[in-house]
Amino acid sequence: MRTTRRNSLRRGCVGVLLAAVTLLTSAGTAVADDPSASASPTDGEAAGPTEAGTTFRTATAVRQGQTATADASTGDYLYWAFPADAGQRPTVRAKVSLPESATRHGASTWQVDVYDGLRRRQACVYGHQTRKAAPDTGAVELSCVLRTVRAWSEPWASDPLPGSYYIRLTVVGLDEEDLGLPVHVETEVTSADGGGAHDVDGALAEPLVPGVSTVSAQGGSAPAGTEPEDGWSSGWWTDRWLWTVGGGVLAALAAVFGYSLTRGGGRPSGVPPRA
Repeated sequence: MRTTRRNSLRRGCVGVLLAAVTLLTSAGTAVADDPSASASPTDGEAAGPTEAGTTFRTATAVRQGQTATADASTGDYLYWAFPADAGQRPTVRAKVSLPESATRHGASTWQVDVYDGLRRRQACVYGHQTRKAAPDTGAVELSCVLRTVRAWSEPWASDPLPGSYYIRLTVVGLDEEDLGLPVHVETEVTSADGGGAHDVDGALAEPLVPGVSTVSAQGGSAPAGTEPEDGWSSGWWTDRWLWTVGGGVLAALAAVFGYSLTRGGGRPSGVPPRA
């Protein structure tokens, strides 16, 4: 009877261990691949501002998921500011609709740059940061995928940190005769969740430049919030919690299983029970 119970206990522990491993693997994959983990916009948040700033100080605030538009002149520097929190991997996209080819005299080269709250230029991991438009091209599309924003970094490092980020869009190669031609610009920022692999044991006391100011038509300065709607470091949940809790459960089950293997029946094998 004891042997049967021990075998049942062993089979039960093995089954629970296998189920726990399967759950952790599938859940971790689901967290990484879940589209809801990225900052996708809702229908009500899709509309964004219809103008752009011309300097860092006057950058137009835009939230992730919004599509910002602006009508400008070729040669202008256009600036937007958006918030990025720890664990996010922002992707900046820009589309420049060019004037009629009959009004242009040659090709043009456009570039999008991203700066953090300390105005340090952030490198693009991949994307088309600079593109050349032929004289007959109607539009040019640019993109820049940043590194995952870290919660903390060494002072000497240039790692992306939580705070405001600035987008700068301009033409870097153009025939002088084409300066001033009208263009229409669309920009959008989205983020993917980097997951627990990018977590660090530390956090900033304050985000880098949590807001920017815009100059109103009357000449005054008004705060433009670039803080996430649910606050900074709101995405505290990562798959590290899942693996930590799951690891503790697996360790406890392994201890019970090991004890069941070594406990024995209380007497050496082959010894008959007492009459």
